[in-house]
Amino acid sequence: MTGLIVVLNGGSSSLKFSIYQMTGETDLELSIKGQMEGIGTAPRFIAKDRDGKVLGERQWADASSADRVFLFGYLAGWATGQIKDSEVVGAGHRVVHGGTDFSAPALIDNALMSAVEKLVPLAPLHLPHNLAYIKAAQSMNPELPQVACFDTAFHRGHPEVAERFALPEELYGAGVRRYGFHGLSYEYIAQELQRVAPEIAEGRVVVAHLGSGASMCAIKGGRSIDSTMGFSALDGLPMGTRCGALDPAVPLYLIAEKGYDVPALERLFYHDSGMLGLSGVSNDMRDLEASEDPRAKLALDYFVYRINRELGALAAAMGGLDAVVFTAGIGERSPETRARVCADAGWLGLHLDEAANQAGGPRISTAESAVSAWVIPTDEEKMIALHTQRLLRGL
Repeated sequence: MTGLIVVLNGGSSSLKFSIYQMTGETDLELSIKGQMEGIGTAPRFIAKDRDGKVLGERQWADASSADRVFLFGYLAGWATGQIKDSEVVGAGHRVVHGGTDFSAPALIDNALMSAVEKLVPLAPLHLPHNLAYIKAAQSMNPELPQVACFDTAFHRGHPEVAERFALPEELYGAGVRRYGFHGLSYEYIAQELQRVAPEIAEGRVVVAHLGSGASMCAIKGGRSIDSTMGFSALDGLPMGTRCGALDPAVPLYLIAEKGYDVPALERLFYHDSGMLGLSGVSNDMRDLEASEDPRAKLALDYFVYRINRELGALAAAMGGLDAVVFTAGIGERSPETRARVCADAGWLGLHLDEAANQAGGPRISTAESAVSAWVIPTDEEKMIALHTQRLLRGL
């Protein structure tokens, strides 16, 4: 089978896209990669080829001049002009939540769409956008096979004690449980470990997906054992604008004593907290590292503290630790954050190689280190394309 696979990774304010050439039964070659960002404020489009050369770029002055339908149409029209001599044979989508029913990628049909729409209350800030892009692609080409790749799927199969809250059984049956997210990223890293570091691929590894959204995952024998994110993508580590782990009495207090309602809590926990809320400066790690504001230092200190607190917990869940892997925007590009995390993890037997860390790895720990440390770039879009290709071969 030959042709092109289009990958769409839709977020609340961005749409990442990739186009892959199917070069064989199992081989894929990236042709184009880009994104629409600033959706809802001042949208910007940029696309590059596999070598990083800019193929297209455009910016709109404000949100009113470019809504999601218009932007998706613009992207589709631009892409069609770039690939007019090739055939698109399938599309793959990142779908943030698969609930209890979806433990693997699946071909999209009406039944799947209905099932995912029922999950919107579990991920109200993400699933509506995921569904909107699927419907937009369907309207442009109803016959095109499309594949949903669920960000929760890699974590299905957690031990029950890792999946449950200490709540009544009927709530567990209703879906109130720990799901875990960033699964496509963790699945990609687990696969890459076979190639980059086969000596630890079947061992006990904690992967730190550190970006604007941040989480950590305990992977043992290539399978997810536990994750810092639970029922929602708010849990665990502090993030760019998300609060991370929070005493459940806090929202109760804010409702009872401060007059918050659900929309106000949602705004606070998703958009006004995290590194932005702590620092009052920025949600961007680069800004915080460059700032002399003591609140920025506090935010950085808190971020590293929480990472190492979760690292110890996840190591305990696996009964030990063989390696730590840093990935995603901050994990891949912030030597300072990696150095601080590794320094605090010295009690585990992790010893940093400063020169390797500054060079970006892949291995950034010394040869004598009992626990090794690595930097491995993630690629959620590539993982989606691989799943899409596999399902298309079965048609």
